[in-house]
Amino acid sequence: MMKSLNWNLARKILALIVMATAPWVVSVAADTAPAKSDPAWLTDARASIKSNNYEQALKQLQSANEVNSADWNNLMGYSLRKKQPPDLAASEKYYQAALKIDPSHRSAMEYYGELLLMKRDLPGAEAMLARLDKACLFGCEEYSDLKASIAKYQGKK
Repeated sequence: MMKSLNWNLARKILALIVMATAPWVVSVAADTAPAKSDPAWLTDARASIKSNNYEQALKQLQSANEVNSADWNNLMGYSLRKKQPPDLAASEKYYQAALKIDPSHRSAMEYYGELLLMKRDLPGAEAMLARLDKACLFGCEEYSDLKASIAKYQGKK
């Protein structure tokens, strides 16, 4: 109990430090380097996904063929999981590849957890949630979304 209380206090103190120094860090970063924009293939694929056009997203991603990109692998997995009919086996391979490239890729952890729920692998999804909890020091949308998906899954049992 005391250990978790100390950890929570440490997290809050760190959050205050980050918030207090954030404006300075942003201004320094803006002065030293130009803003990096996403490559066209990533922007295009995200737009197709947002409009639920997963087949188009897959074509755009396959055309880009950025196999060494965690984002590319994550979006391939997502599009394969969301298209009709879904291809869960291929989707899983891409999520695993994304996490091999970037073990702390939050979207890949969330989406892989959702895929595991589709495969009725609750322990696997909970393991992804635990990884997200470590990756999201102050909480994040991906953690909240996967936690809600797990709760919904458990409510259907």
